[in-house]
Amino acid sequence: MHDRPHYRSVMITGASAGIGEEFAKQLVHSCDQMILIARREERLLQLASDLKAINPHLDVLHFTVDLVNRERREEFIQLLQDHGARPDLLINNAGMGDYGEFAQADWPKIERMIELNVTALSHITRAVLPDMIAHGGGDVVNVSSLASILPIPDFAVYAASKAYVTSFSEALRLELKGHDINVLALCPGPVHTEFGKVAMRGDQSNKIPGNEFFYTPKEVVVSEAIEGLSKGKARVYPGVKIALAALAISALPIVATRLIMGTRPRKAK
Repeated sequence: MHDRPHYRSVMITGASAGIGEEFAKQLVHSCDQMILIARREERLLQLASDLKAINPHLDVLHFTVDLVNRERREEFIQLLQDHGARPDLLINNAGMGDYGEFAQADWPKIERMIELNVTALSHITRAVLPDMIAHGGGDVVNVSSLASILPIPDFAVYAASKAYVTSFSEALRLELKGHDINVLALCPGPVHTEFGKVAMRGDQSNKIPGNEFFYTPKEVVVSEAIEGLSKGKARVYPGVKIALAALAISALPIVATRLIMGTRPRKAK
């Protein structure tokens, strides 16, 4: 069993809202230092203040970085090294979606999504791992999605990017097994965060079509992820409904999956 209940330093990307913010709140007493990364400085400052109010002994570093921008990302990595920060828990939460038919997609938005969901996640992980290995271990949480095991119309590139995250996590876990580093792919279903607002295009509502029955509270998503870390799990599908859905999807032949996804509620045109 892999048990590391207290961390020297926790680093969270996409920390200013949603699942990233919830990770920060639930881990506030489980680390000595927290490194918060997001684009919105005001949100980061407020979160840092809130965390310090809860745990006055916590050392909070916050960096306003647009991880889509490669130059800014490289500057941040250098800045992290200059600060001597050595996270032993990395939570790659930053990500975005795009909802609508691929043929009508805004290509710059698609590029940004791939850069953030795939390239930035890989780049940040590569930057942190050597030091984590050198100092005897750690944990990595890559926030993926139930979408990573499904072909989803209107979410074609997003689902494909999350398939990368899940596959990358599984392979990395095997590579790092001998270094006492656990890699967890967190694969939630729908969660009420700002994701839908960002994913939607200009002429659409902010709500992605789907069944409210499958939504999981972000508090449950994060608490089950932390529990999964303590148990050394490779993958977590948080919430009973999503866990059962993942089990059913995994058991279905691809022909059946195609038929089911073909009947998924759609409003995007």
